[in-house]
Amino acid sequence: MIDELFVREAGPEGGQAGAVLCLHANASSSSQWRGLMDLLAPTLRVLAPDGWGAGKSPPAPADRLPTLGDELAWLEPAFVRAGTPHYLVGHSHGGALALIAAQRQPQRVRSLVLYEPTLFALVDEESPPPNDADGIRQAVASAARALAAARPAEAARHFIDYWMGAGTFGQMPEARRAAIEKSIVGVEGWAHGLTCERTPLAAFRALEVPVLLMVGSDSPASSRAVARLLAGALPRVTRVEMQGLGHMGPVTHPERVNAEIAAFLRR
Repeated sequence: MIDELFVREAGPEGGQAGAVLCLHANASSSSQWRGLMDLLAPTLRVLAPDGWGAGKSPPAPADRLPTLGDELAWLEPAFVRAGTPHYLVGHSHGGALALIAAQRQPQRVRSLVLYEPTLFALVDEESPPPNDADGIRQAVASAARALAAARPAEAARHFIDYWMGAGTFGQMPEARRAAIEKSIVGVEGWAHGLTCERTPLAAFRALEVPVLLMVGSDSPASSRAVARLLAGALPRVTRVEMQGLGHMGPVTHPERVNAEIAAFLRR
């Protein structure tokens, strides 16, 4: 397995402020942040790593189901390169990683931007299943069964259509579908990390950094439930409801989402 972490970079080197570090969603890659990088790069250094199994980075370890802590340890070179304090941006799985990173080392973070962090363990902590996370659990189980039967396209369809609506995967360009089919082998590891994280909701009440929490009005109950809990716990949170957008808003409507992020970082 290749051990090298790929990090996309843009903007000026050096300066007094730390960089902006952007963490992407599952079944995506650092390329989802290209628009934000173009927007911020005239004044800020911006870094966006490819997570395990995404873009140009290697797959997750095959000998175990990884935790979010495992993935953060592997991403550590990107955090170091971003400088201290840095701005931290995360979407979906990347939002969960950003949230845990900020909670563990708040001194490294200037401000935090989250678009629907999928830390489903918080939903289960509030109320054991059945609960609002049932939909994503079912989608992951269906994807895992398809993978076991050597049907990666079907696995990808279960996962993508849960987040973006029935028929979405089938309408994607062939190259995009192929990339998702390649990454979907990590779906059980993704779910393990997001549902087995032991950081309780109460721990985020001590996170004294400014947080922009973005939520799509048309998103599934699972990610909206996580956002609801965080909005009530984070002490310096600004919650923004993105009307007409779903969970993949940073990918489907990057101009709107990126404008909100840039405005928050400038403040």
